[in-house]
Amino acid sequence: MKFRAMIVIAAAAMLSACGINSVPTAEEAAKARWGDVQIQYQRRANLIPNLVATVKAAGAQEKDILVQVTQARASANQVQVSRDDLTDPAKMAAFQRAQAGVTLSLQRLQEAYPELKSQGNYTTLMSQLEGTENRISIALNDYNGAVQAYNTRIRTFPDAIGAKIFYGAKPMVPFQATTPGADTAPSVNFGNAS
Repeated sequence: MKFRAMIVIAAAAMLSACGINSVPTAEEAAKARWGDVQIQYQRRANLIPNLVATVKAAGAQEKDILVQVTQARASANQVQVSRDDLTDPAKMAAFQRAQAGVTLSLQRLQEAYPELKSQGNYTTLMSQLEGTENRISIALNDYNGAVQAYNTRIRTFPDAIGAKIFYGAKPMVPFQATTPGADTAPSVNFGNAS
């Protein structure tokens, strides 16, 4: 009887060291961080139209670039990635391209209308956009950290055993920049300031 009890205890200890609990915990953590990313993108999607409407009221000259920002946001909202799609590189790449389109349109907004910086509405818009982009960046960093922890867990002993046998775990796809030249700092040119 004692021998059976020892075998059961030993088997339980071995199973607990094989990722039975840690693999799904790490997977759920990564999925939760992806949820945080989606929250920040949704915040941006909700915030931009309201802020853009405020700035649009300041003058007709902003209309074209603001329409581009709104259209990029609407286009980005059409590409959705669910928690189940995190292992699909094609869906992740499509999502990243759509979000990069919003980022590019926001950069054009900043470059095209430097004279609007004195207007309070524009200043508020830019401040809110900067804060939103920072929140997105933090959420993406947190997501990538959780993906790294999950991917490491499912590939290292002893958790790799449970990950493969019990869960058929696949590596998750980290978020990567898709904007050409994103690794190079942009140049700032204020023109001829004399």
